[in-house]
Parts: sequence; structure tokens; C-alpha cells
Amino acid sequence: MADQVVGEQLGDIYRRLLEYYGLQHWWPARSPFEVIVGAILTQSAAWSNVEKAIANLREAGALSPEVLRDLPLTRLAALIHPCGYYNAKAFKLKSLAIWLGNHYKDNLSRLFALEAGKLREELLSVHGIGEETADSITLYAAGKPVFVIDAYTRCILGRLGLKPERDSYAGYQAIFRENLAADAPFFNEYHALLVYLGKDACRTKPRCAGCCLNAICRTARGGTPEPDKP
Repeated sequence: MADQVVGEQLGDIYRRLLEYYGLQHWWPARSPFEVIVGAILTQSAAWSNVEKAIANLREAGALSPEVLRDLPLTRLAALIHPCGYYNAKAFKLKSLAIWLGNHYKDNLSRLFALEAGKLREELLSVHGIGEETADSITLYAAGKPVFVIDAYTRCILGRLGLKPERDSYAGYQAIFRENLAADAPFFNEYHALLVYLGKDACRTKPRCAGCCLNAICRTARGGTPEPDKP
């Protein structure tokens, strides 16, 4: 259920972040399929290492579902080695490529034509794709208005005093869905700004003094205990 106060708070947070950090132009990729690959590779990995893995795939001409299906797992794992958990992620990429070929003939336009909820449901059926990854693909590759919830978002909302009653992925997502207009470019920019804040100031040991949200943050003012950190 929408809450006018929460909606105003979320709007204020976004304006402060945008004014301080500027537009993020996220997700950096040359194609929607590259976004999908990046969403899998970034699981438990720093983006700088994901970029190295994607560069390896690009150099090998392996940024297509057809090529990924044909690559031996050991070769694929070697290419994505920089992003960590490379054996598991190689199997996830293989599973995705096989699924995409079997169900959609590698046609991303057909896949992305699905309504957001159905697209998310389809993606969650693929090995290795959980809620955060499915929503990243739905938002950043398909351009549909879902809000991605990651560890940074959970931590920041908790520190700001906006932790939901239901401490779950769905609970955090509902805060944005119920209190903001569903707009993909807006959700894209908002999430990217939260990630930037999480890396820049709202870290495990927060840099509250230099944070652009410290004037409205309960934790910075000592008003609430800090939640789990990313």
C-alpha cells in the first residue's frame, strides 16, 4: 500500500543522490545479451573483475548464446576466470544459452516481449538465476520497470530507517514498487545511484561525514542501530 511520506522520502533520496553523483548511465554493455552475461558474472564479484571476464569473452568471440553453447566448459571457465566462481558461473552461462536456444531460438526480442512478471518467472526457471539476477536482466536488458534489490540497497534503506516489516527481497522491492511510479529509466538510474553510494560512502564502515544523505539518515544522526552490512 502506498505511503505518501515514504514516497516523498524516496523522492528526496533520489534527488540528493542525482545532484551529488550525476547520471550513471548504467548498465555498461554493448548489447542486451552482454547485459545478461554480466548479470550472471557479477554474482559475488567486483565489477572491475567482471569487465575483465567480459573482455576475454569478447576477444574470443564468445558473447553469443550460439558460441557459449558450443564452448567446452573448461574453456569457458578459463575465459571468465577473473570474476571468480568461474566453474559454477560457466555452468550457469551454459545453462542460460541452452535454455535460450531451446525456448526462444536465441531471439531476445521474443523473450523481452513478455510482460515483466512473466519474463521474471521465465528467467527464474533457469539454473543459476535468482531474484536479483532476474530483475537485473528484466530492468537493464529488457527495459522493464522492476527495482533491483541488492546488498547495497538493503543496507542503505536500513540505515535510512526505511527497512520494511518483511525483511525479504519482496519486502524491500515493495517499498519502491508501492511508492514510486513504475518507470524503467527512473528505476535504472535510482538503483545505479544507490550502488554508487554503497561503494563510495555507505560501506561496511560508513563514511557518514562525507555522505550526501547524512542530513536525512537516522544512522548518521545516531537514531537507529545499523542493519547488516553488504
